[in-house]
Amino acid sequence: MHVIASEGYIISSTTDFIIMARENQKQKTNYKQGVMPPELLNLLPSLVIVLTPDGTIVEANRYATEVLKLTKDNLLDRIFYDFCVAEERARMKNLVEACFDSCEAHPTQTKLSIGDGMTIDVDLSLISYPSRRRVRRRYCVLIGRDISEEKKKELDLLRFSNIAHYTVNPVEITDPDGKIIYVNPAFERASGYSKEELLGKNPNIFGSGKHPKSFWKKMWDTIKSGKVWVGEIENRRRTGEPIFTHLLISPIIDNEGTIVGYFGVHRDITNQKYLEQQLIHAQKMESIGMLAAGLAHEVGNPLTSISSLVQVIQRTTQDEFTQEKLELIKSQIIRISRIIRDLVDFSRRSSYEVQLTDVNKSLQEAIEIVRVGKKAKGISFHVDTDDNIPKLPLVPDQIEQVFINILINAVDAIDANKHLNKPENMRPGEIRVRSTVNEENVVITIQDNGKGISEDMLPKIFEPFFTTKKVGEGTGLGLWVSYGIIKSFQGTIQVKSHEGLETTFTITLPLHSDLK
Repeated sequence: MHVIASEGYIISSTTDFIIMARENQKQKTNYKQGVMPPELLNLLPSLVIVLTPDGTIVEANRYATEVLKLTKDNLLDRIFYDFCVAEERARMKNLVEACFDSCEAHPTQTKLSIGDGMTIDVDLSLISYPSRRRVRRRYCVLIGRDISEEKKKELDLLRFSNIAHYTVNPVEITDPDGKIIYVNPAFERASGYSKEELLGKNPNIFGSGKHPKSFWKKMWDTIKSGKVWVGEIENRRRTGEPIFTHLLISPIIDNEGTIVGYFGVHRDITNQKYLEQQLIHAQKMESIGMLAAGLAHEVGNPLTSISSLVQVIQRTTQDEFTQEKLELIKSQIIRISRIIRDLVDFSRRSSYEVQLTDVNKSLQEAIEIVRVGKKAKGISFHVDTDDNIPKLPLVPDQIEQVFINILINAVDAIDANKHLNKPENMRPGEIRVRSTVNEENVVITIQDNGKGISEDMLPKIFEPFFTTKKVGEGTGLGLWVSYGIIKSFQGTIQVKSHEGLETTFTITLPLHSDLK
C-alpha cells in the first residue's frame, strides 16, 4: 500500500505514514512549548493570540477565549483568518506576514466573527516574538482589546453631534462654570456672534437685563442639583434687537455622577411673541374703538349744545373781554370735536366710497402738502416709486391722510432733533419715501433721520392719545387713526426705530382684497 503525503511525495507503507504523523504532531507540540507560559498570558488584561506563520492559533489567553466565546481547546490549532469577517481576511493575512518579515509592531483595527452572525470590533497590535530573526521558531503575537462598546459610543456621539450641529435650533454647551465651549451654526445665526467670539464667554453677554437676579438664581439652583430647567427668556442679538427663546438646559453628568457641563437648546419664539403682542394690541384697539363710539355719542350731543350757546352769547354781547374768552372756548370745542371725529372714524368703517386708487399719486400729493409746511423747510425728500404698482381698492382721502400723518411725524422728529443737537453735530434732514410691489402686496416705506423712538415707546406708538410731542402739539390720535384705516384696508402698518438715528414706517397693502 502506498500513501501520498501532504508534501507530495509517496510514502511506501502504513508504518511510514504513522511515523510521519507522529513527527507532525511532535512539531506542533514543539511550537506550543516555545510559547510564553499560559499562566503569564492569563494575567494580562488584554486579548492575546499567538499565531504561527500559516495563521494557526497555538496559544490564547483567558481574555481571548471570553471575547471569542470559545473554550481554549476549541480555539487552539484553528486558523485565525477564519475568525475574520470576509472583507478583512486578505488584509489581516498580509499584516501577519508583514509581522514575520519585520520586528516592528503593526497596529490595526478589525472585525472578528464570534458566531450566530455576530461580530466584534477589536483594536490589535501585531508583534513578532521573539524579536530576533535568527531564532528557529518565531510567532506573531496579537495583543488587543474589544472596542465594540467604544465604537458604538463613537457612532452614537457622531450621530448626536451631527444632530446638534445641523439642527435649526440654537444649541450651546458650557463647562460647569458656565463658560461657553460649543455653539452650533444656528446659535451663531440667531445671536449674530461668531463661534470664535463666543467660546470662553459667559452667556450673560446676550442678557437683556429684563430678568431679575432671582430668576437666574432659580435656574442655577435647578441645574446644579442635576435637574432639567425649562423657561422663556429674552436676550439681545449682537445688533441689540430682542430675541425671545424657549430654553431647555440639561446638566451633563458623567458616570461618577459629577456635573461636567450644561447643554442648552433654544427654540426661537420671537415671531410668536410679536404675533401675541399684535393680537393683544388688536384686541385692545377693538375695545378702545367700542369705547370711542359710545364716548363720541355721549360727549358729542352736550358739546353741540355748548357750541350753540357760545354762538348765541357771541351775538348778544359786544364786550371785548367776553368775546375773547368765548373765542377761546369755541376753539377748544372745535379741538374736542376733531378728536371725537377721529375717534368715530377709527371705531367704525368709513362711509367713504372705495374706488381704485393710484397709491403713488396719493403718496406724491401727501408729500406736496407736507413739503410746504414751515418745519419742512431744509428737509430733503427722496422719492422712489414703482411704476408697476396697479391701482388698489382704497378710499383715496383716507390713504392720503395716513401718508400725511406719518410724513408730519417724520418732519416733527427731524425738527425735534435740531433742538437736541448742537449745530456742528447736525445732520441734514432727510425723508425717504419708497413704494414697491411683490407677488402679494404693495409695500410703502417712509424713513426719516430724526430723533428716533426709544425701545420702550415703540409698543405704545399706535395707542390713542399717546404722543412723544410736547403738550398741545399733538392729539396723539394720528397714528392710531392711521392704524385703523390701514387695518380696514386689510393691510398692516409697522414701525422700526433706532433712537437718535432713524425711524421707518412700513405699510403693506394686499394686491387682492375683498374691499368693494
